[in-house]
Amino acid sequence: MSDDSKLDELQVLQTIISSLRSLDEGTKVRLLESAITFLGLEESLFERSRSRHASTATASPLVDVPSDFENAEMSGGPFSNRPNMTAKEFLLDKDPRSDVDRVACLAYYLTHYRNTREFKTLDISKLNTESAQVKFSNPAFAVDNATKIGFLVPATKGLKQLGALGEQYVRALPDREAAKAVRARLRPRRAKKSGRVGVQTADENRGPS
Repeated sequence: MSDDSKLDELQVLQTIISSLRSLDEGTKVRLLESAITFLGLEESLFERSRSRHASTATASPLVDVPSDFENAEMSGGPFSNRPNMTAKEFLLDKDPRSDVDRVACLAYYLTHYRNTREFKTLDISKLNTESAQVKFSNPAFAVDNATKIGFLVPATKGLKQLGALGEQYVRALPDREAAKAVRARLRPRRAKKSGRVGVQTADENRGPS
């Protein structure tokens, strides 16, 4: 690696650290987890962690995996992979109570257990059947609702992918209170309507009577 490349990596690292330094610990972890998820690095982290524990080799400090994430993986945390867990077992464990919850859980399973980060409605339907769940009355409608909530987000070529809200919501399940708190904290904010301003503008345009 050239000196310029090392310098660029160091500058990126310094930027990340300085951006997160003033935040509380929980927010730091949440943002880093979300970044890792959207960049598709969970598998790389898992493999690095596994190799690291099997070897005494020391990794470069510029590309080293933070110990917090490594510990989370090894202890069954948010980025742990359980290849022996079937889709049916996963859904039973998460116990979704609605169609949108089930869509989020299926999307999570596709993302983390099937390495399918972008998917279509048919993929959700097939996995739903595989996991022995009740058939969706309208799969497209359920996926659309999950997207409106923020559990899913648009991907390339009309596909969907698991959103940051859906990611953390499914992790919190089957704890309904924890999942509810995640949704309240991360749900997208809607822009306020400005109907009153429009009425005032119309009155002003009308002029004096």
